[in-house]
Amino acid sequence: MRAQLREATPGAGVLGEERGETNPGARLQWVIDPLDGTINFLYGIPLFAVSIAAAFDGEIVAGAVVDVLRDELFAAHRGGGARCEGKPISVSACSSLPEALVTTGFSYRAELRELQGEVAHRLLSRARDLRCFGSAALELCWVGCARVDGYFQRDTAIWDRAAGALIAEEAGALAEMPCPENDDLVIAAGPGVFEDLRAAVQLAAA
Repeated sequence: MRAQLREATPGAGVLGEERGETNPGARLQWVIDPLDGTINFLYGIPLFAVSIAAAFDGEIVAGAVVDVLRDELFAAHRGGGARCEGKPISVSACSSLPEALVTTGFSYRAELRELQGEVAHRLLSRARDLRCFGSAALELCWVGCARVDGYFQRDTAIWDRAAGALIAEEAGALAEMPCPENDDLVIAAGPGVFEDLRAAVQLAAA
């Protein structure tokens, strides 16, 4: 994959989970996760993806996520909407957190997992249900195509979320990326549940 990108875009940088970063000063950066859902793959759970995004001057402008075993392609470019297998997609019209199906994931760090468990426990009494599928990229895409109503997670890497977050946003989701002020939270959801979901998943009890 890297060789093909180098050939197609000479001088571009590449940032990925494997083999690190090349040419970090380039205006065009490819952000790659060649296997999102590694634990699923290792255990033979049939849910993992390839994720690739393009960033120009620090802004994600295009992204694609392939659900490998379902041969399903999600794609978007900034301002152009989102598609699954070439067909336009849009987020859920769910307008109530108690009716919302929400997905999440967990850190590999034990101290953060304990806090995440507390958040999940709290959300279980507020949302319709909570799922953990093990692929941030796909879960963000599923927000975009209304298979789920919202997604949140902490302790993700940029290659986990870059393409999927753009796809969700271009499908109409409200999305927020990690920053110190939100305790490293990634969250995407339909407009009808975003604010209530965000309030419910704060690390401090809400």
